[in-house]
Amino acid sequence: MYDRPETAAANDRLWALIRDGLRARGVDAPQHLTRDDGDPFDIWQSPDLVLSQTCGYPYRARLHGTVTLIGTPDYGVAGCPPGHYCSRIVVRTDDPRDDLAAFRGARVAYNETLSQSGWAALASLAPALTEGSLIQTGGHARSARLVAEGGADLAAIDAVTWAFLDRDEAFTAHLRVLASTPPTPGLPFIAAHGADRSTIHAALARAIADLQPTDRATLLLRGLTDIPASAYLAVPTPPAPTT
Repeated sequence: MYDRPETAAANDRLWALIRDGLRARGVDAPQHLTRDDGDPFDIWQSPDLVLSQTCGYPYRARLHGTVTLIGTPDYGVAGCPPGHYCSRIVVRTDDPRDDLAAFRGARVAYNETLSQSGWAALASLAPALTEGSLIQTGGHARSARLVAEGGADLAAIDAVTWAFLDRDEAFTAHLRVLASTPPTPGLPFIAAHGADRSTIHAALARAIADLQPTDRATLLLRGLTDIPASAYLAVPTPPAPTT
């Protein structure tokens, strides 16, 4: 889920460690990380899925019971418990409004309605903001850039994605964080339904631990946590937008 041009090589090296660990434990794993632009739900629910990462909203809404929950990575998000994250609500640096209430009726950019960080977190924190002018962008980076360029007034960005954007993209100089949403469980790793969770979990945890410090820093990756399915299912699901 956090595969960017700046992180691709580090993700490839992480996959190589995962692959070797899986093979050493008797699990057939592909040589290379698959980057596929197909329907993510087809990929996530494939009986051949070795390992992937999804968002908490799709997991609770459609995937729970059809995939195996492996574990949740810890990205060390400030203000959140290990394995949790939040949304950074970003606005332009020159926007004088300084609280969420002042943005009622503003133009809100969001990536998609099945996104915990881009839609559900914002809709739960400030439902009035999702009743105005909504612009679906298809991605967090597009939402943030749209705000920076003046095409929208506000967006809720996954805190891990925001950290990558703030580190790697010049346009974030035109943005500031107005607020953060409450923490929720982070983006979990999943495998096909019926997969050997303990084996895959062990290989994944070992691979993260063995990753070179420079690659861990590039990926902002601290380790692997165990967050139960019940914690994901307990997160409120807001209504879909009507405009």
